[in-house]
Amino acid sequence: MKSETLFRRATSVMPGGVDSPVRRFAPFPFFTSRAKGSRIFTEDGKSLIDYCLAYGPLIFGHAPGFLAEAVARQVQEGSVYGTPHHAEVELAEEVVRSVPSISMVRFVNSGGEAAMSAIRLARAFTKRSRIIKFDGCYHGAVDPLLVDGIGPERRALSEGITEAVVGETAVIPFNDISSLDMINEDVAGVIVEPVMGNVGLVIPEEGFLRELRKACTAAGAVLIFDEVITGFRLAKGGAQQLFGVFPDLTTLGKVLGGGFPVGAFGGRKEIMELVAPQGKVYNAGTFNGNPVTMVAGLSVLRMLDGNVYSSLSKKTDGLCSGIGDILEDEGFDFRINKLGSIFTVFLTDQPVKDKASAKRARSGLFSQLHSALLENGVYFPPSQFECCFLSAAHSVDDISATLDALSKSVKAIKSGGTLP
Repeated sequence: MKSETLFRRATSVMPGGVDSPVRRFAPFPFFTSRAKGSRIFTEDGKSLIDYCLAYGPLIFGHAPGFLAEAVARQVQEGSVYGTPHHAEVELAEEVVRSVPSISMVRFVNSGGEAAMSAIRLARAFTKRSRIIKFDGCYHGAVDPLLVDGIGPERRALSEGITEAVVGETAVIPFNDISSLDMINEDVAGVIVEPVMGNVGLVIPEEGFLRELRKACTAAGAVLIFDEVITGFRLAKGGAQQLFGVFPDLTTLGKVLGGGFPVGAFGGRKEIMELVAPQGKVYNAGTFNGNPVTMVAGLSVLRMLDGNVYSSLSKKTDGLCSGIGDILEDEGFDFRINKLGSIFTVFLTDQPVKDKASAKRARSGLFSQLHSALLENGVYFPPSQFECCFLSAAHSVDDISATLDALSKSVKAIKSGGTLP
């Protein structure tokens, strides 16, 4: 198999054979040769219906014609200039029009960079140092945010992060209003995924985000929404538009770049004016606002409207309903968390409302399901704790084929002796 050969070559020159740990799964990951619409095509000649969608950016599917044409035109005119360009102004204007809480925005190259800059900015604005994050929320490979665990279980999620850095970050549980008492006048900023997407999809309970907003306002702490996954995916204005709760700063990525590397942070004018060169909070980058990404992002954002979101939500409802029927008929314990065009199938008999309840799901059984679905032509993310996504390119036939593949997959698992 070409993928096996490529993986063997990769492991000799790349740590673990991949450039991001989640891409590796047993016995070896498939390698992609190309992708179009709702489908991804492997080096081994397989066509897969894709519900990973590069972990969320591809709201119109792979390589939509309008995007390919816009990017091709820009590449002919240059890929990066090191000077300002009209497309970054136009994209910034589109972001400010779309996202309710953003008055000014700075483009960077990843969601992690955006989170790092937002934390620095919150500290500069408040003249405080302490940060609060939520257990299970992921904000990129950034030292002060690679921390998890509540109370005495708090720990760094990577070697190489000092105790001093860990000590500046407190961790509290998601969806627990009582834990918001931790937000006091020592706190510079509180960063949260308004809808959790990195232990699978976890939806905020009624009142949680409103109480979080109140607590930050009372303490004078900067509230940061990490909308890297949800921004432009759930609504043109993101989760904050959907829930009617507005942060001081927002980080963006994924859909914003139209499938190209991107990040952004933006928010209240009096905070953003502290960013260099207007202020003294340093942020810079060779590829910040690069014209190819800016043109790609513009072409996607200009295509997004209410009809796109309602159609995506309707398709996702139909798919999730069908998944639920099949799993119930076959006797599997499951919970499906779904919002808009994002969903996670948790293999558990308990509701999932935070990291602790997500981790009770049967990840080993999910790995079997993932492998069986691959054999039957469907690609879900390889981890129980990642989200699935739909795109505008997914058709009724795709959904029907997916449900047929799921039915075959769960029957194969059961016939192999694995109890649901």
